Amino acid sequence: MSGEANFIDHIRVMCRSGKGGGGSRHMRREKYMPKGGPDGGDGGRGGHVIMRGNNQLWTLLHLRYTKHAIAEEGEGGMKNQASGRQGKDAIIEVPLGTVAKDAETGEILCEVTEHGAEHILLPGGRGGQGNQHFATATRQAPRFAQPGEPGQEKWMALELKVLADVGLVGFPNAGKSTLLSVVSAAKPKIADYAFTTLVPNLGIVAARNGKSFVMADIPGIIEGASEGKGLGLRFLRHIERNSALLFMVPADAADIKKEYNILLNELKQYSPELLDKERLLAITKCDMLDEELTTALRKEVRKTLPKVETVFISSVTGMGLDDLKDRIWDKLQA
Repeated sequence: MSGEANFIDHIRVMCRSGKGGGGSRHMRREKYMPKGGPDGGDGGRGGHVIMRGNNQLWTLLHLRYTKHAIAEEGEGGMKNQASGRQGKDAIIEVPLGTVAKDAETGEILCEVTEHGAEHILLPGGRGGQGNQHFATATRQAPRFAQPGEPGQEKWMALELKVLADVGLVGFPNAGKSTLLSVVSAAKPKIADYAFTTLVPNLGIVAARNGKSFVMADIPGIIEGASEGKGLGLRFLRHIERNSALLFMVPADAADIKKEYNILLNELKQYSPELLDKERLLAITKCDMLDEELTTALRKEVRKTLPKVETVFISSVTGMGLDDLKDRIWDKLQA
C-alpha cells in the first residue's frame, strides 16, 4: 500500500451514546415482611462516546471503516436497592493533533494533544432513580421510578493536524522532500515533478548537543491553495500546529521575492495568525550555482527581501545545512 493510501487525516463517524437504565419499582417482599417498603435501585448511566489520544498512532487510517461508535445502554436498577451497571463507553483512539467537530455545524468540540487525554464527545444518558427515592411520610409505598435519560446521536468529523515543530512551506518541487530525507531518517517519495508529496511526512532532525526537533514536509502550496486549488485547504491546516515555518524557494526560481510573497499570501488568506509564527527562508538547490552566481543572488535577496532571514542551502552537497538547523533551533526557542 502506498503512503498516500496509508495516510488519512479526515474522517466522519456517527456517534451514539448509551441510554441510561431505568430505576426499579421493586417492593420488598420477604417471608417475615410481606409488606416491606420500596427497595428499587437506580439505573446505570449510559456509556459515553470518548475520544482518547494515542501517541502510537500517526493517522486516522484505523478508523477508515469505522462508520459508527455506539456506546452501551445502562442497566436497569434492581431489587434490594442494587444499582444497574453502567453502560460500556465507546472509545475512539486517535493520534495527537486530532480535532473533533460537529459535522453538521462545523463547531470545534475538542482537540487531543496529549497521550491518554480523554474528551467526552457525547455523554451517556443518566440512569433513573429507583422508587426508594420517592418514599415520603405520606407516600410510603411508591410504585413508580424514574426512567433513564436517552442517549445522544450525532455525526462527528475528526480532523488530524500534524504536530511538528517546523513546517516546510513551498511550491511543489521546491526541494522539501529532499531536505527532509537528508536531515532526518524520513523516507519521503521524491521525484522531479510537482505534487510528488501527497501526504505530510514527519522526520526527527538531530541538532547540536543531542537536541532534536520534528520537521513536517507538507505537500506543495500553489497560488490559490487558500481557495482550495491544487491540494489546497486539505494541507494548509497541517501548518497551523507548527511553531516555526521554513519557506523554501529554489535558486533557479524566476523571481524569488514573488514566489515568497505568493506563499506568504496563501497562508495569510487561509489564516492571518500563521504570519505570527517564526519564519525563515531557505534558498534551495544552490549546488546549481557557481561562487559568482551565489554571491550575486545573496546580494539580490538582501536587497529585495531585506527583512527576511535567509539561508542558502543544498540538500545534495550539504551546503548550509548545519547553519539551517542551528537557525531553526534558535527560532524554536524564540
